[in-house]
Amino acid sequence: MKSIIPFAKKELIQLKRDPRLIGFLIFMPIMLMILFGYGLRLEPKNVKMAFVDNDKSYFSNLIKTNLWNEGYFELYEVSTKEGIEEEIRKGNAKAGLYIDKTFSKLLTDNAQPHVVFYVDGTMPSLTTAMRNKSSALNDDEVTNDMYFLDEDDTSTVIAAEPFIMDTEVLFNPDEKETWFFLPGVIGVLIMQIALILAGTSVVRERESNTLEQLLVSPLSKVDFILGKMFPYVLISLFEFYFILFIGWSMFEIPIPSSAIGGLVLLSVVYTASMISLGLLISTVSQTQQQAMFLAIFVIIPSILLAGFIFPIEAMHEYIRPIAYMIPFTYFVEIIRGLLIKQTLMTDMIIPFAALTAFSLLFTILSIIKFKRITQ
Repeated sequence: MKSIIPFAKKELIQLKRDPRLIGFLIFMPIMLMILFGYGLRLEPKNVKMAFVDNDKSYFSNLIKTNLWNEGYFELYEVSTKEGIEEEIRKGNAKAGLYIDKTFSKLLTDNAQPHVVFYVDGTMPSLTTAMRNKSSALNDDEVTNDMYFLDEDDTSTVIAAEPFIMDTEVLFNPDEKETWFFLPGVIGVLIMQIALILAGTSVVRERESNTLEQLLVSPLSKVDFILGKMFPYVLISLFEFYFILFIGWSMFEIPIPSSAIGGLVLLSVVYTASMISLGLLISTVSQTQQQAMFLAIFVIIPSILLAGFIFPIEAMHEYIRPIAYMIPFTYFVEIIRGLLIKQTLMTDMIIPFAALTAFSLLFTILSIIKFKRITQ
């Protein structure tokens, strides 16, 4: 025991001489607790709903007004029933409502018209929440004004509900949880591999005193960073397709033929962004411990704030912008769109552009920082 205590004191002194590491130990838990405490919510508000009201009557307006007043759905109008599905496919809406032009006539004839309620099945937990909130479509505040026959007239059978609501789950009708989680898991594993491998690459050279030897070689600093990136990009690309193959063969994740080109582009830009971010972490870190802490600091918020588990729509408005500063957010949007919704690449130009911009930004910052530390 006497020999252990001095050794433990030596370790504490060594930690004390690493102020960055102490800062990570103190400030990282505080920041993560604040982010998650204010940011994570299971119950979203103001969920976008595309609607078509071909009836445009007092009665159809009752339904829309009650939905709006509930505060859960935020309605906006599109022109056709097909437009509702397209808006949900593109990710602009999570739900839809279709009211046919015969709604009022059938209603007054006691013929129980149908109203179609569409929900995005990509995220089953959100689908369940939206289905529960859809009760606002036919609660008493709406239906009390939709009966036209005398309820005391025994010769007439009055339906229990004035209209019927049909719920249609789009893109994942069986609400398979594996279809929701596994595409995102691919991104998590690639992020973990890339940040840990690339995040320790430059700082490892520094700790092993081999960095100076590399700097006197004919390689330029730009070539050094790009050379560091290249092998890790190849490894990450292999892992991407290997994990995707496992998901397809073991868990029947759909891989439509229309998604092949998009998946190839996604694998390149996403792995490039993660590797370049890992290299940036490696250039700003003094030790491999610091690099690992920074990698964890990136991975945990990415998993919890990027819409991988919790819907971004449920986050507070001042936390939501942070989600869009995370590359993984755009990966999740793209891969679920390609595999589950069969969204066209042309409809996902913005998330693809964002991932490309992240790759360029992190690479440029890595080169700049590396030049500074080697001057």
